[in-house]
Amino acid sequence: MRTLRFLVPGTTGRFRCGGLLVELQTARLLSGIATVELVTYRQRQADHPFLADLLRDEPPGLAGDQPLWVVSWGFDVPLLLRRLRGRPVAYHAHSSGYGFDLPAGVPVLAVSRNTLGYWGDRAPRNPLLLVPNALEPCWLERGARTGGSPGERRPIDVLVQRRKTSAYVLEQLVPALRARGLTVEVQSGWVEDLVELFNSATVVLYDSAPYWRGRGVSEGFGLPPVEALACGCVVFTSLNHALADHQDPGRISHQIGAGTLTSDLDRIEAAVRCPQRWRPDPEALERLLADGSEPALLRRWSEALQLINDHWDRLAAGEPALKSPSRGRVGLQQIRQRLASRMAGLAWGLGLPL
Repeated sequence: MRTLRFLVPGTTGRFRCGGLLVELQTARLLSGIATVELVTYRQRQADHPFLADLLRDEPPGLAGDQPLWVVSWGFDVPLLLRRLRGRPVAYHAHSSGYGFDLPAGVPVLAVSRNTLGYWGDRAPRNPLLLVPNALEPCWLERGARTGGSPGERRPIDVLVQRRKTSAYVLEQLVPALRARGLTVEVQSGWVEDLVELFNSATVVLYDSAPYWRGRGVSEGFGLPPVEALACGCVVFTSLNHALADHQDPGRISHQIGAGTLTSDLDRIEAAVRCPQRWRPDPEALERLLADGSEPALLRRWSEALQLINDHWDRLAAGEPALKSPSRGRVGLQQIRQRLASRMAGLAWGLGLPL
């Protein structure tokens, strides 16, 4: 197994976000099967090597003793791929929609089927692999999925996390739920123990569709609804992008914004009054959580990395990488096919030999 180098801009301050936490978790997870290094490229940090220094000191090459560089920061990916030209590299693709194309031969490690399909359309000749994000063990170990006794009421009726939440939820739904007498908490800022917070809520609302539409990229995976389910919450969620991978409306979760405000209010209030009727089937939920557990994802990563190692070994031996057809070339081929079809139709109409 090649040494793995996960590239992140930095690990503190403005760089702390969901994408960084996923990379840190993945690096920790894979350190059990490979040598893993976290490399920064914007922020110099004493505890991590810096990209420019490594590129200066190490010549490029594709041989098996060369590390595999893993890039993930969407807006920085094109620049990083140019800087890493001539070295084994893979794209750990969270969100989609950034608009760039990938060089031939660069594998994609997609965190969702939504992202996998995006690159299956945009780069069909690149190696494509599915490695969903893993749940931290604390959610599986401490999540109160039994939900307590039937008559027990959790202290928070409805929980909303302000970040990424739509104006509809914050400005219309939350006030209307409070007007019906429900206890609604809108959480913002840092929380030391998210498991405890989710364990305290009966219903969790997650509506990120407008947030991502405004940014032009996709919801990469959508862990919060899964984390809420692991804590026994009833989840009302949007179904945009990768959320459709694991949120089955009416079975696992429930759609938010389903037609009218009154529909949302009635369903959420009913879920608060009798959450047992609104929670997913326990066996289906356990299957979902097991698929997202670290042991399951470690197996997926092991298989994916072996395929990527074999791929770069073949390229190192001189085998050329297949090139995905460009949009321009595909469009030109379609024009030629249409012209040929029209000419054949004209010849048939004139009785000419085809």
